[in-house]
Amino acid sequence: MESRANIPGSFRDPSGFVFLEDQVLYRQVNAIYQENYDCLLDSGLYDTLVEGGLLIPHMEDDLAYAQSDEAYKIIRPELIPFVSYPYEWSFSQLKAAALATLQVQKKSLDFGMSLKDCSAYNIQFRNAKPIFVDTLSFEKYCEGHPWVAYRQFCQHFLAPLALMSYTDVRLNQLLRIHLDGISLDLTSSLLPSRSWLVFPLLFHIHLHAKSQKHLADRTVDKTGRQMSQLALQGVISNLESIVSRLRWQPRGTQWADYYTFTNYSSEALEHKKRLVAKFLDRLNPHTVWDLGANVGLFSRIASGKGIQIVAFDNDPAAIEQNYLQCVRDGETNLLPLLLDLTNPSPGIGWENEERMSLVERGPADTVLALALVHHLSISNNVPLEKIAAYFNNICHSLIIEFVPKSDPQAQRLLSARDDIFTNYTQLAFEAKFGQYFTIEDSSRITDTQRTLYLMKERGA
Repeated sequence: MESRANIPGSFRDPSGFVFLEDQVLYRQVNAIYQENYDCLLDSGLYDTLVEGGLLIPHMEDDLAYAQSDEAYKIIRPELIPFVSYPYEWSFSQLKAAALATLQVQKKSLDFGMSLKDCSAYNIQFRNAKPIFVDTLSFEKYCEGHPWVAYRQFCQHFLAPLALMSYTDVRLNQLLRIHLDGISLDLTSSLLPSRSWLVFPLLFHIHLHAKSQKHLADRTVDKTGRQMSQLALQGVISNLESIVSRLRWQPRGTQWADYYTFTNYSSEALEHKKRLVAKFLDRLNPHTVWDLGANVGLFSRIASGKGIQIVAFDNDPAAIEQNYLQCVRDGETNLLPLLLDLTNPSPGIGWENEERMSLVERGPADTVLALALVHHLSISNNVPLEKIAAYFNNICHSLIIEFVPKSDPQAQRLLSARDDIFTNYTQLAFEAKFGQYFTIEDSSRITDTQRTLYLMKERGA
């Protein structure tokens, strides 16, 4: 994350904003939010949420860091190791984020407060668990007032989850286009007719969409709408129930079952694991990105050494399986995320800056690129020099595997197309990557024609 006065993703909230000072992250709390901020802390809600692992903790700092005379407090939140976005989450990650948001709202009502917004971007993953990170999203609860964040919750969480569960899991990518959540009329039109028979979906999506359309051209008297706290709690419980019931079963795909049907012998796989472990020990990185991580077999070698690792893959089933294993085994150093490396997350939103691109969230100390380069080159026509240059932008060192065209997996890729890849050779690979990295070590993987390399950026 580059140093700048303000972090662009926080400019919309008049209550305050996030900024960097000497590479330290701060949040300015403006005077307009004073009453709600004091209530959050004095009521005991802040302590309860932090102790429950639901809200990011912060420390109050010197007002000398204030960026304007509107400041009431300067706080320093605990840092999240890697910022991720809803369109990069698996089904179960988005579901866990939705349930965490509802849990925060339920706790808030117990302390006389309520969430004024329910953006999915208020959630990050820390130690593989969802945590609320927007300290300024709380306001005093007023009896009888409707929940102002209800529509946003439906658009940011319920709509994409329903589409992923009932229609196609890949529809979570609509969140990349619709930054304020997937509109309910679009969701209603994409859901199958059987979803109308599920009462919570009928109420919270289909009828909700119709009411929005009905009221779109009317002036609404907001003061006339009443909702008791008991009714609000009922809505939250109902949302909690339907979110909990939504399911998506990751079925076997080409990549989710990769290690079941791979042509690796057991000796080759174990040798590759030992090489990865040895190279990681030599590099001793703090952060690793595993590109094309599949279900995280090699990612776990790094996470088992206490390294913070982000495991990227473009297969929703593989990422879902990886995340569920993290939850099941209580893993805290590994974050699986959905990413197509040929079309990685861009900078989007206002001025293309509200949500950071993948490159802006780097560089990582080390990138793992195992059995990846041949897919980029042969399946996607990305030249080796482009791959090398891109990796140079996102990491300081590489553990990278070269798979020659004679390899059975490469032959599978070539079987469906003409071999136009005259420049895809091991010598060319070493030459192109050698422009940016020095080859510190390499080893042929047992029982294969593949070679694993350890590389460091030049000048490091």
